[in-house]
Amino acid sequence: MAERTAPEMRRPGRALGWLAQVWARREWRNARFLVSGGIILCFVVAAVLAPVLAPHDPLKIFPGQVLKPPSAAHWLGTDELGRSTLSRLIHGARASLQVAFMAVIIATIAGSGLGIMAAYHGGLVDMLLMRTMDLVLCLPMMILTITVVAFMGSSITNLILVIGVLYTPGTARIVYTTALSIRQSQYVQAAQAVGASALRIMMRHMLPNVIAPLLVHITLSIGFVILTESGLSFLGLGPPPPTPTWGQMISVGRNFVHRQPIPLLIPMLAVSTVILALNVLGDALRDILDPRLKGSTLGRA
Repeated sequence: MAERTAPEMRRPGRALGWLAQVWARREWRNARFLVSGGIILCFVVAAVLAPVLAPHDPLKIFPGQVLKPPSAAHWLGTDELGRSTLSRLIHGARASLQVAFMAVIIATIAGSGLGIMAAYHGGLVDMLLMRTMDLVLCLPMMILTITVVAFMGSSITNLILVIGVLYTPGTARIVYTTALSIRQSQYVQAAQAVGASALRIMMRHMLPNVIAPLLVHITLSIGFVILTESGLSFLGLGPPPPTPTWGQMISVGRNFVHRQPIPLLIPMLAVSTVILALNVLGDALRDILDPRLKGSTLGRA
């Protein structure tokens, strides 16, 4: 029994040791990475723990508290129906971030597979896959998204599927460009020479080497998806009411901006802060993970 539990007892120590090694690397202590990552982590924690952190039910109406300014009972005031703006903001983060992360996961998985397949096989497979991706990239993304969502109906599931599929070509193009150069490397040719299967070469030798640019692309894509979801919710094509979303709060709050601007300004500030933090995080990851920029990053530090 002791022999079985010993490896399990060592696993936390290994994980802590790995974290210590990562932290010991000077480039990971980049101020932009830490600040932007901390901001994003706060929003993610607020979204996950929304039922616990929200002071009130986001759908509860307080009689006689319509468009009230911030107070001890309602820290960010109330909206046009007398609902807590802070509670709706926290729960709105859950809907917006859920759509963003799930859509990017779909785009990352599908785009990575298509990009690596096209780069490895080349020829007809390359032409068919990449020309199809180029065709989708030529289409106006926002107009196409509005059309498809309006046809399928507005729901969180439909938003995730539509945005995930439409963002797949961009991911495929990034992965394809990187994997194309990796395919000519000596270790890939050596794996082919010893008879390794195509799937093994793509998964064991090519995929790990596209992680760095893919991580940067993911951080930027999450920001674009949040902006897309907020725009759709602003137009009434997001999750149907009464589910709170940042775009929906902006759309409704603009009608009462002269009486009480907080229900409009707060969700706008939340969207802007998350997108800015994601862009800064993407730049920081690019500096950390790109070998050509490590020297300049350390010099600046």
